[in-house]
Amino acid sequence: MHFRGSRMTKTIGYRDWRWQALLWHQVFLLWTTVDAQTRYSIPEELKQGSVVGNLAKDLSLGLSEIFERKLRVASEAGKQYFSVDAGKGELLVNDRIDREALCGQSASCVLPLQVVVENPLQLHRFEVEIKDVNDNAPSFVKTEHRIEIAESTVVGVHFLLESAEDPDVGSNTVRTYTLSKDECFTLKIRELENGRKIPELVLNKSLDREKKAVHNLILTALDGGNPVKSGTSKITIIVLDNNDNVPSFEYKLYKISVQENSPNGSFIIKTKATDIDDGPNGEIEYSLGIHTPPSVQALFYIHPVSGDMFLKNNLDHEQQSSYRIDISAKDKGLPKMEGHCSVQVDVLDVNDNAPEIILTSKPSPVPEDSVSGTVVALLSARDLDSGENSKVTLELPKGNPFTLKPSFSNSYELVTSGALDRESVSEYKIEITATDSGSPPLSSKKTISVSITDVNDNPPVFSQSSYNVYLKENGVAGSILYSVSACDLDAGQNAKVSYSMVDSKVHEVSVSSYVYMNSENGSIYSMHSFDYEKVKVFHIQVQAKDQGSPSLSSNATVHVFILDQNDNAPAVIYPSPHAASHLRVPRTAKAGQLVTKVTAVDADSGHNAWISYKVSEATDASLFTVSVYTGEVRTKRAVSEHDDSSQRLLVEVQDDGEPVQSATVTLSILLEDGVSQPVLELRHKVSEPSKTSGTITLYLIVSLASVSVLSLVTLLVLAVKCLRSSGSDASCCMRRTHCDEDKKPNRNLHIQLNSDGPIKYVEVLGGDVMSQSHSFRSCMSPMSEYSDFTLVKPSSTTDFKEVISVLDASLPDSTWTFESQQVSRKYNKCLDQI
Repeated sequence: MHFRGSRMTKTIGYRDWRWQALLWHQVFLLWTTVDAQTRYSIPEELKQGSVVGNLAKDLSLGLSEIFERKLRVASEAGKQYFSVDAGKGELLVNDRIDREALCGQSASCVLPLQVVVENPLQLHRFEVEIKDVNDNAPSFVKTEHRIEIAESTVVGVHFLLESAEDPDVGSNTVRTYTLSKDECFTLKIRELENGRKIPELVLNKSLDREKKAVHNLILTALDGGNPVKSGTSKITIIVLDNNDNVPSFEYKLYKISVQENSPNGSFIIKTKATDIDDGPNGEIEYSLGIHTPPSVQALFYIHPVSGDMFLKNNLDHEQQSSYRIDISAKDKGLPKMEGHCSVQVDVLDVNDNAPEIILTSKPSPVPEDSVSGTVVALLSARDLDSGENSKVTLELPKGNPFTLKPSFSNSYELVTSGALDRESVSEYKIEITATDSGSPPLSSKKTISVSITDVNDNPPVFSQSSYNVYLKENGVAGSILYSVSACDLDAGQNAKVSYSMVDSKVHEVSVSSYVYMNSENGSIYSMHSFDYEKVKVFHIQVQAKDQGSPSLSSNATVHVFILDQNDNAPAVIYPSPHAASHLRVPRTAKAGQLVTKVTAVDADSGHNAWISYKVSEATDASLFTVSVYTGEVRTKRAVSEHDDSSQRLLVEVQDDGEPVQSATVTLSILLEDGVSQPVLELRHKVSEPSKTSGTITLYLIVSLASVSVLSLVTLLVLAVKCLRSSGSDASCCMRRTHCDEDKKPNRNLHIQLNSDGPIKYVEVLGGDVMSQSHSFRSCMSPMSEYSDFTLVKPSSTTDFKEVISVLDASLPDSTWTFESQQVSRKYNKCLDQI
């Protein structure tokens, strides 16, 4: 039942004293809700496990929610007096509760409780009122009290007696006093402003020392509990003669306020008493009352002669805010007469206690994608001072994505106030400063660690967007080509990266047929060896994917370039190594006479395809020579009559690779008389109209036309690509020196006719992705007296195959060949014209 702004109390009490004794350990089941705050009421000294109330019911929680939401109790007291029964949701007594130890003589004793539930994180405040139980009997500081009274003391004089102390409060504290019977004395109970009862001994009949010199009395203190408890003190009264005037104070009660930080020895107040007697009977000696507790005697001191009161030790407002001190003034007469007064010392609070920050709920890890306002932790602040000195404010340093949200009764929620990024900051050390309102203000700090948990918000990133791998051909299958790596800024499973290849085609075949990729470390292995003459370059699209949910990925490209190795020997295409024929040379041949021309090609590229010729063996080494670069076989000197008619030459053809590859061809030469010059014979054959001549001419025309068309198309394609790629580079339009390396290589043209045709071999090569694009020029080579049509590349030397096509139209077996740029010196005139 909730009544805002009012108090409703439900109590199961005791009908009489007898019931109360029987139900000593039963809970009062008192609960109160003020401003939606629930209060339970229980007696002190309950047994462990006693039920205080049903938290689950009052919080409207089901029993299953107690486990799921981790219901727990946080006490602001020093000990954990309460616990929660997880099965029933009941609040149980966890430890012995002594009201007097917790609250002393305070009329109200309330223990604040903070009940924390999670998912979502919430804080509820409860109060448990501890009711007093009469578990303490009244007691006196001294069990025996001696009083000296002159027999001449007039009837009606009051003598102050020691009051009993009872730690209980309310009706359970000291209620009354009784005195054993005596004809001369009666008991009077005086009640002070604070409700404290002081027993006083009243002289009811004149004393006669001669009849009775000593009176023995028993003072009994009774409390109001049920059953009643009591304590006694023995009073011995010695009857004396004379000194019939009692010292008298100016005031019965002195009041003074002292700051708690007053130094030792500080003057507090001056008390003064007078005695109208003369001589020693009028001399007064001051002292603290005989029933002054030792704790008070340790704090205060009164000068025996002047009556001035001084501070003897340090005061503490938080320990006790007020003291009531009895002062005694005795004369020196016989018997001694004694007067009394009280001094009330109020201790003023000084801001001497720094505020304290209490962490009610430990911070839970926060996901980095949490929305603003997410509760991270619950905390509260308190200050043992009072008034303005106890008002506390909390502050957070600037720059943190957190803020404090006030809840109630100095309770706060630590919530997020901005975006979180674990990759930037994985843990925050939040320093909270608590400052009170005192003068000067005091402060304290507490550091709270908040961990940021990872969310998969970063894809893996490769170390490079693309990789270039250069691989020699004819490698061993299964060897590693390259290892790619990607890193992920996330953590845990979100940062665990696996690698794969995106399916693509290489010459219409899946790239997985060429290479294999290790999914764990990103290593790429070859499935078989590669042949540069078949595959020069291919591309692998690799993907790095994390294990987050949902997973993120990124791609990179691996360009694999196959490097040529010298694995092909030169192949002689003219003269045919399989055709057995004899070359005829007239004996009238002069030095430098062209005999024939050896032509060879090499399937490799670059330096591996550069071909040179030399004579390996000869019948007469002084008669014939072969050009190193062109393969032309010529006479070194004039043929003489003494030379053998049958000459044999072994010509070796070598490439420029490492190791060197070579091939040989054997030439059989007959020296004959009367043989016409080859040039005249050939010209004669061309001039004679015949069916064979017509066929050769037709082949020549078709071949020349094909080459011309191909050259024209190549130039047009290069010009169009250049114009599209760079409008600002004018020089690119003609020479094409600035072109992308990624462009698709030109198609290679290979033409091989039968051995009986005029054209033996034709090859046209364009540039590939590894070299710069080629530009071609044409000229008529004057290197011999025969008509040659030559395509040359007049650019700088590269590591790849140069293109030179030579068409020897005059020879019976006309051939187009491709040679290195390092042509013979006889080409220089042609190159100069270009």
